[in-house]
Amino acid sequence: MKSLLNRRSVLTGPSHVVRIPQNRAAMPASPADADDAPPDLASTAGSDAAPNPGTERQPDAVSGEVSGSASSSMSATAQAAVARGAPRPVLTLRPVQTVPSQVSARGVQIANTAEVEWLAEEEALTPFRVFRSFAYSVSLLFHAKELVYYVALYQEGALWRALKAADLEAAEAAFRHFEDQATRLSDCETRRAQLEAQNEQLARMIARSEAEAERLRSDLQRRSAQEQAASNRQHQVRKEVSQLEAQRMAAQAHLNKAHRQMQQLNMTSNEAIPHLPAR
Repeated sequence: MKSLLNRRSVLTGPSHVVRIPQNRAAMPASPADADDAPPDLASTAGSDAAPNPGTERQPDAVSGEVSGSASSSMSATAQAAVARGAPRPVLTLRPVQTVPSQVSARGVQIANTAEVEWLAEEEALTPFRVFRSFAYSVSLLFHAKELVYYVALYQEGALWRALKAADLEAAEAAFRHFEDQATRLSDCETRRAQLEAQNEQLARMIARSEAEAERLRSDLQRRSAQEQAASNRQHQVRKEVSQLEAQRMAAQAHLNKAHRQMQQLNMTSNEAIPHLPAR
């Protein structure tokens, strides 16, 4: 009777499952194998060692004590029961909690682009924020009728991607995400615009430098021409001065000669005047 009760407690226990080997005659070859092998139903029924009532736990108790990280490990009491040859307790399985994705956790969903375009055509969306970077633009739109926020990413005016959120905070997070994406996408265009502006600035500086160099070259040429003209004029003037000086000296000599002749003639004329006695 005691064996039958033990068998019934083993078969009907809420936390024990006994595996019945197919060949009951097969015995372990070594004492170590005998310790590791689970006891069969006959040996369990014939032995007086009943399972420890302390090892029998209700499903709620087991599920409350077993943590998620150590759900596959047994308690010390269960290990002791296994070492004594008692059946292994079956741990109650806990429901697996599904971890939502990052977008779903933040309350953001993928929106239907056709729906967003239709709402935009119907002028049912109110723009809250708009970001534009070259060919890319991001809009935070509010559908007042449904109290829904849409975040749309446009490329060259065409709707590319759209997200949908039920609260403003999640929509602003999605808006910042699209804003960063549009900024990264337009990095090359930003660099191109900067390089074009720098090249145009360098071209203007080169043109100004070449014009300044041409002006300086013209000034130098004009100055050289003026200096050459001045030198020629000075040479011509000095030549004329030399000629005039020669003419002056010749004229002075001629004048001196004329004066001497006049003096001689005056002296000759004075000799012809009679000597009159004084009264």
